[in-house]
Amino acid sequence: MAVLIDSDVLIEVFRARDNHLVQRWEELERSDTAIEYSPVSAAELYAGMRPGESERLMRLFESLRCVPIDAEIGIQAGHFIRQYSKSHSLDIADALIAASASVSGAALWTRNRKHFPMKELLFF
Repeated sequence: MAVLIDSDVLIEVFRARDNHLVQRWEELERSDTAIEYSPVSAAELYAGMRPGESERLMRLFESLRCVPIDAEIGIQAGHFIRQYSKSHSLDIADALIAASASVSGAALWTRNRKHFPMKELLFF
């Protein structure tokens, strides 16, 4: 099994603001579960990085597996946008993250499930 981590969870883990979430993260790290992320999340975290956080952020991402965005993920994201952009204001970033989880077969760990209305997604 694999878990794809959404940007909001990665931010909380990185900044260690939510003790319960950090404990759950540590349990996940000790398990045999593969921990994955989308390049979209890397872009979002690096864009919001504070001065002096670069090395620590790089170490966080080095400890995880990146699910590359390929044609299949792009196509799936496009289907999600077509289906959910009007009803749920789905943006391209969340569509790509959802498609990455869906195509790779990973459960998605997010704090914002309302951003991911796709019935085919599994959640952690």
